[in-house]
Amino acid sequence: MNALITGATKGIGLAIAQIFAHNGVSLFLNARSEEDLKSLKNSLSEMHPNLKVEVFAGDMSKKEEVLQLGKFVLDNCEALDILVNNAGVFFPGESHKEEDGTLEKMMETNLYSAYYLSRAILPNMIKHKSGHIFNMCSIASKIAYPNGGSYSISKFALLGFSKVLREELKDKGIKVTSILPGATWSNSWAGVELPEERLMQAQDIAKAVWSACQMSPSAVVEEIILRPQLGDL
Repeated sequence: MNALITGATKGIGLAIAQIFAHNGVSLFLNARSEEDLKSLKNSLSEMHPNLKVEVFAGDMSKKEEVLQLGKFVLDNCEALDILVNNAGVFFPGESHKEEDGTLEKMMETNLYSAYYLSRAILPNMIKHKSGHIFNMCSIASKIAYPNGGSYSISKFALLGFSKVLREELKDKGIKVTSILPGATWSNSWAGVELPEERLMQAQDIAKAVWSACQMSPSAVVEEIILRPQLGDL
């Protein structure tokens, strides 16, 4: 089994890479930092010596680099079984006060990367009549919140894209799952003064993703909503 994960070196992406590796899934990992990717590859290879791990440094906000990633993956595996569109950015602010260009930055990374990468990979999945696409949405895909501005807009759009894919691919053997986490320990929450137990762990999200992968071909988990036990922040 082969999986491609974007934004794989930190937070939720890293946790998903680790649980996939633990279960013997061959990995194609993307992030912007080549140094971070090499470090992760070495770490995973030490723990799982027989595991295939390929890395590709690229900025998922840039269409040409997204397409290069897609080509790299398909040039190096016969079939991609799982695509995890996890790359994303968060800039706080209200939509009428945000710096000009904020919406464009977040749409490019949070939506367009998933759109263009899915388009690059889908012909391969359609050919093999199988595959599973995970889009890392957010609880902000369902409920706009104060100071969420363009981030909420981009995540609403990503959930919409997931729903479109689900309808388009249901008769092609390809599953589509939207992941909607609430507050989770990651770089987005770096520096906040909250007790660790107030937020979810990235490993919780990874376990949910892996569990969705275990369904029979006749079942698909369309959406997974996860929230901290004490509720949203």
